[in-house]
Amino acid sequence: MGFSSAREADKNFSCHYEDPLCLHRLENHIYNFMLEMNSLFERDIVYLCVGTDRATGDCLGPLVGTRLQTLTPAVNLFGTLEKPSHAVNLQDVLAEITTRYVNPLVVAVDASLGNTDRIGYINIKSGGLKPGTALNKVLPTVGDFHISGVVNVGGYLEQMVLQNTRLYLVYKMADLIARSLYLAHLRYDSDRTRCMMLTGPIKGSLGLQFSTL
Repeated sequence: MGFSSAREADKNFSCHYEDPLCLHRLENHIYNFMLEMNSLFERDIVYLCVGTDRATGDCLGPLVGTRLQTLTPAVNLFGTLEKPSHAVNLQDVLAEITTRYVNPLVVAVDASLGNTDRIGYINIKSGGLKPGTALNKVLPTVGDFHISGVVNVGGYLEQMVLQNTRLYLVYKMADLIARSLYLAHLRYDSDRTRCMMLTGPIKGSLGLQFSTL
């Protein structure tokens, strides 16, 4: 759980979940980040969905992970409702990622708190996110780029705020994020396959299985 503001760098992106074009715009920005950071298709893409199912406001990450796992079971994924990646086990999860993958491209997903007028916005930013900052927790920065969803207002009584966040909002945002990740990964994997046909095998594997949205 992080804290979000309205200030965005030029390369970053923010969109409200009720925007009719939100899914398409999220997909394009995720896809562009993937190409920019992994243009040679050599790095495994790993999705790290941070959060816990014990607080409604903080379950955005696990909901995204569970939905993405349903859409593409073979994806490299950490953080679902069944096996969440949260403050208690995050160090162990990061150690496992380091052991299993060599220089992976890590896409981090987490909920965040923000100003009232930012609730419902989904943000995509270059660089890692800092889980737990909204709750004054000191955790490692994670992700080559990250996606966050502003689920409620921040600044006071954050733990209570998380417990009283509407599940409908979190669910709708999680569904959009998961579908946009799936579609972007599908496009990226298609590019990778074409590259392999032209240049031969590429180190690493994305291993997609296809599903109906």
